[in-house]
Amino acid sequence: MASSIQSALDEATDPWGVKVERVEVKDVRLPVQLQRAMAAEAEAAREARAKVIAAEGEQKASRALKEAADVMCETPAALQLRYLQTLNTISAEKNSTIIFPLPIDMLQGFLKK
Repeated sequence: MASSIQSALDEATDPWGVKVERVEVKDVRLPVQLQRAMAAEAEAAREARAKVIAAEGEQKASRALKEAADVMCETPAALQLRYLQTLNTISAEKNSTIIFPLPIDMLQGFLKK
């Protein structure tokens, strides 16, 4: 940009014998349409980065859940303890309804009678 301004000034001032040694740009005004286009591009780039960050967070969360599931599979009592911990958390919130999920295998004994 500076070189193109320098050459334009040289063309205009050479016939008069004036040599411009330095050019300084103090204020640049962009057309409104260009400003809007630049803002839209910046917003799209921010949204793209936010999506990448969210996807990385989801990936880390899924890995942590898989590791927790693996630990619970290795120790059957861990699932029961987690279940009791969840019930404790629900009871602390003073909800009026608590749902107890029961395995269907337990209910089949009652259904046969």
